[in-house]
Amino acid sequence: MAISAPAAAQDVELPYWASISAEEANMRAGASEVYPIEWIYERPGLPVKVIRLYQGWRYIEEPDGTRGWMFSGLLSTKRTAIVTGDEAVPMREAASDQSAMRWNLEPGVIGELGECSENWCLLDVEGHQGWVAMDHLWGAGEP
Repeated sequence: MAISAPAAAQDVELPYWASISAEEANMRAGASEVYPIEWIYERPGLPVKVIRLYQGWRYIEEPDGTRGWMFSGLLSTKRTAIVTGDEAVPMREAASDQSAMRWNLEPGVIGELGECSENWCLLDVEGHQGWVAMDHLWGAGEP
């Protein structure tokens, strides 16, 4: 027996990480276009945590803790992470504090998330790759 895509999508384990895939994405007060728009996002790649599912909608949390509903078509399962904190964070050549520094990443920088191991994650920021300590990234690790 085949399960349709919408039914299969409801079987995912929650919570899970996703990212905004659209150039402009609306966060709404409820799971329908009749609900008011609370926020408009213009940050493709921004990581979000999906907390609940309802038909074609996802109840998400974004990095600053804001929660609301977003249409699933505006989201991707592509894993990304955003640099957190108040200061620049080193991107290193290898997963170690002793490894050579490649770049400093300012808070708010978003990158495509690669493998993570032993509290370090490989991050690709517009083609610049390196290792960043997981505690400086929102979107890495378990949701």
